[in-house]
Amino acid sequence: MIDIEKIVCSKLGKGSRFIPKFVFNGLRRFIHEEWINTFLNQEGEKQGAEWLCDCMKYINVRLEVSGLENLPPAGAPPCTFVSNHPLGGADGVALGSILATHYNNRVKYLVNDLLMNLHGLAPLCIPVNKTGGQSRSLPAMIKAGFEGQDHIIMFPAGLCSRLIDGEVKDLPWRKTFIQKSVETQRDVVPIHFYGENSPRFYRIARWCQRLRLKVNLAMPTLPDELFKAQGKTFRVVIGKPIAWQTFTKERTATEWAAYVREQAYAL
Repeated sequence: MIDIEKIVCSKLGKGSRFIPKFVFNGLRRFIHEEWINTFLNQEGEKQGAEWLCDCMKYINVRLEVSGLENLPPAGAPPCTFVSNHPLGGADGVALGSILATHYNNRVKYLVNDLLMNLHGLAPLCIPVNKTGGQSRSLPAMIKAGFEGQDHIIMFPAGLCSRLIDGEVKDLPWRKTFIQKSVETQRDVVPIHFYGENSPRFYRIARWCQRLRLKVNLAMPTLPDELFKAQGKTFRVVIGKPIAWQTFTKERTATEWAAYVREQAYAL
């Protein structure tokens, strides 16, 4: 079960004692804690692909998927799957359900460490701390993930898409997936997920940027965005694999990351 008070207290430590009870009660309603826990309770000990597919049914999100023929076969060497991140919730669940099913749970997400609180998702996760100091073990965990036999799912922007010049777009993609894919000889598969959050999400994100806040106040709204995604249909396009040998020293890793981002948005 999700207990938002325990999660906040674990992040803030002793500072959490100054937060009034009514604030936690408001947070519970805002993140739809009861709605989430109803699903978690009915799932019990289910994990991985089964859990993700059940989650898709629970939130009643439908997918129109193109390019399934571009997925390397189940017995192929592990790849790095990279996608834009327009929703911050439903897109992660959707891509996981597709890939974990296709590869019989041989996948790992590089995700926000808060998602480790979800029992059904945790075995598929390499957690990244977004709310505090980075764990000293993170580089080793990422290295081990790429050197393993599981396919890696990444959202290289690191954050949910923002409204930029009137369009919902990712921030520049970070170069880690290029560097690690070359080091471990993994082909890269670009994916484009079509979707967007509510105007409120982009307003909050914009004000955070204007005020130069270090705390991402848009992130706590993502469970509510997932709740609002119920009944919607999203389009997913899977591109052809890009051989790791493509990423030569003729360009920097950052430039190659931008190139792959362009390929994803061209799908």
